[in-house]
Amino acid sequence: MRALPMAAGRAAAVAACASPAVPRRSLLLSTAAAGEPPYRPPADSSSPSKFSRFDRSAVRLLGWTAALQPEPVRLSRGASAAPKLRASPPDAAQAATAAAAFGSKEEAFAWAKSDNRRLLHVVYRVGDIDRTIKFYTECLGMKLLRKRDIPEEKYTNAFLGYGAEDNHFVVELTYNYGVDKYDIGAGFGHFGIAVDDVAKTVELIRAKGGKVTREPGPVKGGKTVIAFVEDPDGYKFEILERPGTPEPLCQVMLRVGDLDRAISFYEKACGMELLRKRDNPEYKYTVAMMGYGPEDKNAVLELTYNYGVTEYDKGNAYAQIAIGTDDVYKTAEVVKLFGGQVVREPGPLPGINTKITSILDPDGWKSVFVDNIDFAKELE
Repeated sequence: MRALPMAAGRAAAVAACASPAVPRRSLLLSTAAAGEPPYRPPADSSSPSKFSRFDRSAVRLLGWTAALQPEPVRLSRGASAAPKLRASPPDAAQAATAAAAFGSKEEAFAWAKSDNRRLLHVVYRVGDIDRTIKFYTECLGMKLLRKRDIPEEKYTNAFLGYGAEDNHFVVELTYNYGVDKYDIGAGFGHFGIAVDDVAKTVELIRAKGGKVTREPGPVKGGKTVIAFVEDPDGYKFEILERPGTPEPLCQVMLRVGDLDRAISFYEKACGMELLRKRDNPEYKYTVAMMGYGPEDKNAVLELTYNYGVTEYDKGNAYAQIAIGTDDVYKTAEVVKLFGGQVVREPGPLPGINTKITSILDPDGWKSVFVDNIDFAKELE
């Protein structure tokens, strides 16, 4: 099988990949373990509420579904003889210290900009995980980094990407038993993959049976050569020509209703940098690239505003982005100071003690901040 023409050492297409053992420390938690039944889509799931049962029971971010629980929950590993796990109480001392850490918004902003942050992975749901893994490895040239099945809780996770999780942005796929289709909605845009040669990559994808939805050519209003392909669940991937990039999985595009408001939030509340902004009046849209480092070397968040559109249906397929931080407590305080919504207060997760905090941006897109040291331990 031919490799995709991506950065050297990361483009080998893998038809079948043995799943490395997942350490016990990486115990995946779910609301099913907390006594809730597994998710089943409602009869009409085209416009789920912001905190629907789906959001509470299907987000599998290294077991971070518990992030949406409003109260501590009892957890267990099912029918095994292992002792029951209890949610750790909030660390009041650390939270209080964080709350008093900033004398002004300026201090909070300065800390957020100096924090050690990067995009870790993006989480979304698929209807057939083996089919998706096959497409991503054979057509997109990703590697299966790890996979874990939790039959007692009726879901499976798989992590795929172009390099190790400790220094690359990767995807986390979630398959919930019995759920074979999701609504992607109109708000999610696409993922971006940078390659050496778009035309050759598209031909390889086509030869493997992949669906090409936009032939190679310059982007509207620009010069970058791009193409679009679609995975089996309908998620779109933009293939960008960017030779020699160290981060092939390079973008997550989300649509927003007020671009200036979104830029301000991600700059101030999340400590990102506005890398570039481009208005295309001919095609009636504006894009802004946000991130924690240069676009040619790091994964970025692409925000798109379509003229006159202020709200989007988000569906129930896309979940969230995970971001590393040195201090989830201070991170939550910064988000609050700049008007953001914290939907999971900072603190350790039950059982694995990974510290996280979850937030929503002004358009309702979710991000989860994860303690850098704890995340490194997860990968040991």
